[in-house]
Amino acid sequence: MTPGAWSRTDPPGRPVLFLNPRSGGGKATRAGLAERARERGIGAIVLRPDDDLATLVGDAVARGADALGAAGGDGSLAVVAAAALANDLPFVCVPAGTRNHFALDVGVDRGDLVGSLDAFTDGVERRIDVAEVNGRLFLNNVSLGIYGDAVRQSAYRDAKARTLAQTTAKVLGPSAPAAGLELVDDRGHSHRDPAVVLVSNNPYSFDPPRAPGTRPVLDGGQLGVVVLDRPAPGRTSARTWTAKQLEVIATAPVHAGIDGEAIDLSPPLRFVIRPGALRMRISRSHESARRPLERA
Repeated sequence: MTPGAWSRTDPPGRPVLFLNPRSGGGKATRAGLAERARERGIGAIVLRPDDDLATLVGDAVARGADALGAAGGDGSLAVVAAAALANDLPFVCVPAGTRNHFALDVGVDRGDLVGSLDAFTDGVERRIDVAEVNGRLFLNNVSLGIYGDAVRQSAYRDAKARTLAQTTAKVLGPSAPAAGLELVDDRGHSHRDPAVVLVSNNPYSFDPPRAPGTRPVLDGGQLGVVVLDRPAPGRTSARTWTAKQLEVIATAPVHAGIDGEAIDLSPPLRFVIRPGALRMRISRSHESARRPLERA
């Protein structure tokens, strides 16, 4: 499959969809997504609170699943995508989370929840990049510093803006402890104890005409790196660049947000891009609707 080019493909024989009924405020449940999937011949596994998603996915692959999909938040997507990658199976993203950042960037119509199931039965496929930190796959980004601390707080999911502001004040305040992070940018400059480090699977757009916070491509073969240094008197320094790999040194385990999930990472943190590693499938109707936008 050529990176960047969507190609028609035969439907799988034993597709399986993993569905988190709590994601997006119960969006999948209200849409009757499990029933709609089964009507299309897709095996739908609805997650229960105590289920281990990685184990369930592994069991499905062992039983012969030949395509894997996830309907949930971006953290759940990454778990299923990792299994798809490991077994060279196509991966389907169903936008049942709250914001569905990955779905937006890959070309899924976030307003067509049920229609996204057509990726299994009438799909197009291409290969996209994934990224890893210390061997753990991520589809969107890893954040260290302000956001990495914010996602660990229980209030985060219900009051993101307020919690992020409170965490910012704590991290950047005059009595804030040193983060103990250090990395070197593409110019050879060392950044010590930065306030924020964001490493993404392909770089985000910050300038028109692309919408801020979206990624123009997912097959560029580069990590996107954003570093916001702690403010010196009268200024704040920010740097963005791209790289195929990155190392972040730390003096202690690092609190991180990986695709929105709170994780502790043991230093050093080694980031790499894996170009064209994941077989991505979306509905043919979603790809057709997106084409005029890509030509504009």
